[in-house]
Amino acid sequence: MCGRFASRAKPEEVEREFKVGKLNPKIFEPRYNIAPTQTIAAVIESGGARIAGLLRWGLIPAWAKDDSMAARMINARAETLAEKPSFRSAFRARRCIVPASGFYEWAKKGAGAKQPFYFYLKDKDLFGFAGLWEEWLDKATGELVETCTIITTEANAVLEPVHDRMPVILKPENYDEWLDEDEKDTKRLGKLLVPYPAAEMSSHPVSRAVNSPAHDSPDLIKAV
Repeated sequence: MCGRFASRAKPEEVEREFKVGKLNPKIFEPRYNIAPTQTIAAVIESGGARIAGLLRWGLIPAWAKDDSMAARMINARAETLAEKPSFRSAFRARRCIVPASGFYEWAKKGAGAKQPFYFYLKDKDLFGFAGLWEEWLDKATGELVETCTIITTEANAVLEPVHDRMPVILKPENYDEWLDEDEKDTKRLGKLLVPYPAAEMSSHPVSRAVNSPAHDSPDLIKAV
């Protein structure tokens, strides 16, 4: 799964990588411990234009009666997107990219506390998770809430010792196809949702301070 990640790229780097217009620097301030239900930056395509904005992490399907399921919908399995009622509509029509610099997973070692590891790309400090987004109307307040989920696939050789799943990291050459509003072929899109090459990734153990979402500093991604 993917339950915590970091995104420390500068706004101009995000603009170049994902071909979006001028960004509000406050949206893309460095963050080192992004957690579920928080607001996160994402890139979508709307009306043929690529834009970046904020979405709440934890997808709420449009048909949901309330937002109680959001915390359980932070991830979506690539293998079942086209079948699950919660995700199949968004898979066809509302795909997004979540900018990131790395992510955390926890390894259980003996009877002690789990050890967090930070996973990242060897040659890039900015990449994009494949995601889905949705609009949900809160009938109690009239607010239109925009939410998202990060797609996962089976783990590669770097992740396997720690977890059996990993977030889908898109290759830059696949950004256009993933965001294309006119692309509705879920079988074709599904071929993009594969484990990232293990040879291009690395990891190291980090401080258990990352266990608390209240902690957010560059020290969290440093090796210990």
